[in-house]
Amino acid sequence: MDFSSILKPEAVKVIHSASSKKRLFHQLGELVGSAYGFDVESTCEALLDRESLGPTGVGRGVALPHARLEGIDTVAGVFIRLETPLEFDSVDRQPVDLIFALLAPTDSGVDHLKALALVSRTLREASICAKLRANDSAQILHTILTEDPATQAA
Repeated sequence: MDFSSILKPEAVKVIHSASSKKRLFHQLGELVGSAYGFDVESTCEALLDRESLGPTGVGRGVALPHARLEGIDTVAGVFIRLETPLEFDSVDRQPVDLIFALLAPTDSGVDHLKALALVSRTLREASICAKLRANDSAQILHTILTEDPATQAA
């Protein structure tokens, strides 16, 4: 599994700010709806339900909200870079500006976990996060995320 299999170019966006976590999840839902055709409200509800179990802010400005959805048949991701970081109840209490939301079918099993591990591992890399923060173009952000890991070090 690689990023190009879970992240479409049109599923990447730079947003100036979000007024709240709930508003951010609505923006993620809208992006999922436009990029993949998933139901916006179901997506928002699923992300909020998962977040109520515990915050998905993993630290160093990164959040990885994720949920399982009825009626979809593939693992899909969306990425938002916020120009103004948002308080997110992260483990390190730092606001987030890099958000990768991952949605999976309810019966996806191991694929969901593999995708979550891939995203988590990638966004733990300080050099990749620095590149993401330094670019305002959704197209460039998509390229950074989907770049072959062997070439990212170069």
